[in-house]
Amino acid sequence: MYAIIKAGGKQVKVEAGQEIYVEKLNADVDSTVEFGEVLILGGDDVKVGAPLVEGAKVVATVIKHARAKKITVFKMKAKKNYRRKQGHRQPYTKVRIEKIEA
Repeated sequence: MYAIIKAGGKQVKVEAGQEIYVEKLNADVDSTVEFGEVLILGGDDVKVGAPLVEGAKVVATVIKHARAKKITVFKMKAKKNYRRKQGHRQPYTKVRIEKIEA
């Protein structure tokens, strides 16, 4: 059984036992979080929400909080002596999907 959930403004396909990276959540490590915005439940019979599947949720456990690798944001305008260099590290949360409840 799989589900497509909304987490951090993105849509993610998940299955039980899978580890995924989502936008940073306000939850402690080893705590459980519930994703209530389930868009599709798949398996033997597929349930498609309009826009959400009623009564469905995905339960996950927080594994860790971290920050991604640094990216460089560089802005430049040719021949105008304008250059800006900035770095960014996006925070994320790694979660393990425990169960999908329909």
